[in-house]
Amino acid sequence: MSKPLVALLTGAGVSTDSGIPDYRGPNGLWRSDPEAEKLVTYEYYMNDPEIRRRSWQMRRKNRTLSAEPNAAHRAIAELERSGVPVRVITQNVDGLHQLAGMPDRKVLELHGTARSVVCTSCHARSSMADALARLEAGEDDPPCRECGGILKTATVMFGESLDPEVLSEALAIAKACTVFIAAGTSLQVQPAAGLAGVAADHGARLVIVNAEPTPYDDLADEVIRDPIGTALPRLLRRIASENTG
Repeated sequence: MSKPLVALLTGAGVSTDSGIPDYRGPNGLWRSDPEAEKLVTYEYYMNDPEIRRRSWQMRRKNRTLSAEPNAAHRAIAELERSGVPVRVITQNVDGLHQLAGMPDRKVLELHGTARSVVCTSCHARSSMADALARLEAGEDDPPCRECGGILKTATVMFGESLDPEVLSEALAIAKACTVFIAAGTSLQVQPAAGLAGVAADHGARLVIVNAEPTPYDDLADEVIRDPIGTALPRLLRRIASENTG
């Protein structure tokens, strides 16, 4: 008998224990500083050099690249190592699932990664660490070294579409999984949020681990409000014990 496929949709709440603030929670960045949203909105970023300079300074100050995986990230990687088939679909751009030990091929980054930058003209990619080093050296809006075009983080900004191939793979996982866990996500942003409904419609057991209510709570087989750093490891240990040994 084959083991169940466990799919996890992870949002900002999974990374808050690593010191990375969420965006839409009660104390989220967009509530505390609505102007910050302009810094990650594609149209503003591309058309306003001052917005780009402020956006780069925000990247320079944020803690994403120095953050370490927390108990939730480690628990997901441990479940995968236990032999249970696991796929992660993440709304986060911090790369912490991979740092915790999840194989890169088993992590779908719906919104891209903050660990790389991409040229908006020639699409050449380079590391965020290199871009930040250029900022430290005095460049306030570093252009592409290949063609001189505008660089941006390799994340999906507001106003950009998700990569259709990544979204297609996420839908396939949602349809095929036996258990679908939505953790640390408000389930308010489509199309990512809709994956929970797709999974439930295809017979998956739906578990939501989130401090605040979500639009999909009524569909869920289990809703857990406890802190993610303790609740998710506990849940995944239970799943591991049900499917190993």
